[in-house]
Amino acid sequence: MQAIIFYISLPFIYFISILPFWLLYLIADFINFILFTLVGYRKEVILTNLKKSFPEKSELDIQQIQKKFHRFFCDLIVETIKTLTITKKEAAKRCRFKDLTLLNKLYGKKKKVIFVLGHYGNWELGGAAMSYLSQYQLYVVYRPLSNPYFDNLIIKMRTHLGTKLIPMKDTFKKMVSLRNSDEISATAFIADQAPTPENSYWTTFLNQETAVFWGTEIIASKLNYPIVYITISQQKRGYYEMTAELLYENPASTKKGEISEKHSKRLEQDIIKQPELWLWSHKRWKHKKPVS
Repeated sequence: MQAIIFYISLPFIYFISILPFWLLYLIADFINFILFTLVGYRKEVILTNLKKSFPEKSELDIQQIQKKFHRFFCDLIVETIKTLTITKKEAAKRCRFKDLTLLNKLYGKKKKVIFVLGHYGNWELGGAAMSYLSQYQLYVVYRPLSNPYFDNLIIKMRTHLGTKLIPMKDTFKKMVSLRNSDEISATAFIADQAPTPENSYWTTFLNQETAVFWGTEIIASKLNYPIVYITISQQKRGYYEMTAELLYENPASTKKGEISEKHSKRLEQDIIKQPELWLWSHKRWKHKKPVS
């Protein structure tokens, strides 16, 4: 059944990927109507997440953010499909770097680095553009899909401009193997997923008790790679700007929990600034903090 669904979907996916952006956004508007107006996709999850994250906002404010998120989410769908066949030139046009000074400086020192970011802005388009704009060889930590056919398609989509992928379970092993390589690499962690409540770092994030993966902090501390926070903000529909910010140059000297706290708070600042760009449909707070 997985293969049947995949091979039925594949021609439509490729067809959408070769369409010009102006036509993609007409499709995105249609998806918006179907997904949110007719079906009400994860309506309660989105609304609950927004209300708990912004208790100070009025009902009207929440509705406006929700409406903007619906539109952005559907744009994200078609833009992500577009990365399957997007060219380097088009990716760089759609997602540019505000300033490459920091990355060029670290690269000049032959420093392998860790990128930390969230499900904010178009991280797929950002990854495609990063592989072209930065001198670094980009590796992205990812969680394989349960459907092997779609998983292979996602791998093809994310790697066709030069990005390399690391399955989440192999992250530390792979990064250790790259440690003595001549390749100057940057490994990207999307660090705002929902980990199991046990063995997580707990913090207050968007006014809620939130579990954070230890992985970014543990690996950065052990390898002592500089940690660079990446923001992908939207300038206008279909156009994004990436900003690189050094969080720690020597993470081995930090205290336990310091790195996890800082990158979470940095992401929180971005979400507050442009809330519609975060993945509100994700069940980020499905786990409760264990009673100690």
